[in-house]
Amino acid sequence: MSLLMILQLLIVLGALWVGSRYGSLALGAISGIGLALLVFGFGLKPGNPPTDVIYIIIAAVTCAGIMQASGGMDWLIQMAERLLRKHPDRITFLAPLTTFFLTVLVGTGHVVYTLMPIICDIALKKGIRPERPCGVASIASQVGITCSPIAAAVVAFVSISNTNGFDITIPDVLMISIPACLCGLMAAAAASYHRGLDLDKDPEFQKKIADPVQREYIYGSSATTLDKEIPQSAKNAVFIFLGALAVIVFFAIIQEALPSYKTLRAVQDANALYITPDLAVSGDQLVKANVYIKGTTEWYDKTLPMNIVIQVVMITAAALMIIFCKASPKKAVAGPVWQSGMVAVVAIYGIAWLADTYFSNYMGEMKMMLAGVVAQYPWSIAFVFFLVSVLINSQGAVVVAMLPLAYSLGIEGPVLLGVLPAVYGYFFIPNYPSDIATVNFDRSGTTVIGKYLLNHSFMMPGLICVFTSTIVAYILSSIIY
Repeated sequence: MSLLMILQLLIVLGALWVGSRYGSLALGAISGIGLALLVFGFGLKPGNPPTDVIYIIIAAVTCAGIMQASGGMDWLIQMAERLLRKHPDRITFLAPLTTFFLTVLVGTGHVVYTLMPIICDIALKKGIRPERPCGVASIASQVGITCSPIAAAVVAFVSISNTNGFDITIPDVLMISIPACLCGLMAAAAASYHRGLDLDKDPEFQKKIADPVQREYIYGSSATTLDKEIPQSAKNAVFIFLGALAVIVFFAIIQEALPSYKTLRAVQDANALYITPDLAVSGDQLVKANVYIKGTTEWYDKTLPMNIVIQVVMITAAALMIIFCKASPKKAVAGPVWQSGMVAVVAIYGIAWLADTYFSNYMGEMKMMLAGVVAQYPWSIAFVFFLVSVLINSQGAVVVAMLPLAYSLGIEGPVLLGVLPAVYGYFFIPNYPSDIATVNFDRSGTTVIGKYLLNHSFMMPGLICVFTSTIVAYILSSIIY
């Protein structure tokens, strides 16, 4: 690895690190500074921004945001609360399951903010240390991203894998990721079940509630959505959204049902070879020559790609909710689901473009450096996915930025599917909005970001969940493929 490569890699990592410190839109925007330095400063050829994935995110987030504006999200949260309050003694196991499946349905973990205060309230009322369910529930809200049929990470994995010869569908991915991640979550919940001192034995907590003001703050209010009346239009919006998901899964499973259209493609003519004068030279060494084949074109039937299917179905569902379910577009744009989704679009746009620019220019060198390790231990790419995720706070961006590199190194598709849960590592440094919000929602003060930053309430459940999920997914993928 040359000094120039190292310097440019430091620019990439520095842009990601600075962007993650500012958060929100800065992650994608500051990646633009790194991109500018590589392109204008070092003369690297720009990579390709992941436009297909971005279009899918926009469509899915618009649909989910419209459903939230209609009140449909309130109905989902209300049903989850009923389940949790019916079994308060099992809150440590049920809380992560509810946040997980909400994310699976909607494709973003930012829908759980309303549920987090309820989880804390139920734990307090039952005398359970809130850190136990809250910590693993926050982890579960992000783990569900690799299990959602409309999440960018899943769609990008399928699209990039198909391009690289691994013929796989969205249901194929979910068949591996959902059981694997559920195993990881249950392992994390089991480890959290007796975590920390019980509230009646915790001296810090007992000292806190000895103060009448603090006691009133902790126990005085009760977070709930059960008193909210949900109109039928909101429920209809949920049905439309679930119907859209069903249509997407149907077409993903039965692709023969997809429409096709006529399009042109080139037909090679072996009798018309010619070599371009555009020869690439390094010093006096001829390194390659571009050989083209003249030919004609022909019409053929092309099946509608799944990325187009998802976009069309999601946008159509959003329109139906606006027309028939009293969903306000202005309210949707102001809602947290749409806003967080657009932040993700900017992040993936900047990060993936920056990463593709660097790696595409040094693909040969990367293969030489990593081929030996990857050939002997292909599963080791999981550590790369995890470390990159720690830096960039986006599972979709990790997939878009790193999966093409993994395929170019010769790692087989089933191996990459097996290590897909490892793209979630941004709990490691507790600066993600869901983790920070969970700390603030816990009125007992037991869910914390520690004095030394890394000794926080999300570290243990996060590591256990990702480690277990990756092992289970790797085993399942090895058995099936």
